[in-house]
Amino acid sequence: MKYVKKNFNNKTILITGGAGFIGSNLAFYFQENYPKAKIVVLDLFRSDKTLSNGNLKSFGHFKNLIGFNGIVISGDINNKALLKELEHNYEFDYIFHEAAISDTTVSEQDLMIQTNVNAFEDLLKIAIKHKANMIYASSAATYGTSDIFEVGNESPNNVYGFSKLMMDKLAYSYMDKNLPIDIVGLRYFNVYGAREFFKNKTASTVVQFGHQLLKGSAPKLFEGSDTILRDFVYIEDVIQANVKAAVAGVSGVFNVGTGKARSFQDIADILQTELGTKYKTEYIPNPYVGQYQFFTEANIDDTKHYLDYKPRFELEDGIKAYLPEIKRLFEVEVKNAK
Repeated sequence: MKYVKKNFNNKTILITGGAGFIGSNLAFYFQENYPKAKIVVLDLFRSDKTLSNGNLKSFGHFKNLIGFNGIVISGDINNKALLKELEHNYEFDYIFHEAAISDTTVSEQDLMIQTNVNAFEDLLKIAIKHKANMIYASSAATYGTSDIFEVGNESPNNVYGFSKLMMDKLAYSYMDKNLPIDIVGLRYFNVYGAREFFKNKTASTVVQFGHQLLKGSAPKLFEGSDTILRDFVYIEDVIQANVKAAVAGVSGVFNVGTGKARSFQDIADILQTELGTKYKTEYIPNPYVGQYQFFTEANIDDTKHYLDYKPRFELEDGIKAYLPEIKRLFEVEVKNAK
């Protein structure tokens, strides 16, 4: 589906984090809808390097790009020499910046700020030099303990949320310079959908619960999950927001969600209905109390008004659309995992 009348053919598009969840979906959106676009994917593909929490440093995976016909570059956005090469070897029209340390349980504050904030400024400078619109991934984690999900009401409760808030403040400082480009930050709420599987434990509960059920196991939820409410947004609506942000002719920071909070219990129940299972939910203690958002619900009024964003997927619709891929992953990846 094309989301705008603007033609991206014959444009050069950089997607950082392009082997990750949202980045790879963007790459295929442009490839499928604008075959004459030149798409450059930059990603720090996964290795055996882990962070102090035991999770992988990078979740980028080649399988997310099988079928991709563009340019693939393996590299770290913290590598200034690499960024200089990109600046000199290409002339970008659009930059979609999805690369980040996005694991909210990471404790390496220095690496988080370096990667999510400082490298972002380096990429902004390339965007300005190339006169390329910059669309970047912010996060609902900026709101933290706040119960008002509008720009200006941030209260992050982990370093990841803080880093994304600093990105937004940095972006606003550049917007004030009357530059010849648009800079748009998109605060993603809880995104789920195809190509998230390789995020491992940080993948959405939708795919994790789905695979628990397909294994014949009861879904395991944190205690009180019927009262833990989040705004779950399907990947196709996130891609819509990115594409529309690229051509909207505005700069700013906007929420990307559905505007409707749903519970984790809802996810488990919808999956059980779709899969025809009737397992009794198991409840486990929540180890992330103090770092955890117990309620999120995006105010998307400005996103609708300025970006012409129109969320198409209720939670039931998104899970139903996602289910064939969840089943395929179970057969191909989960059953064959060593």
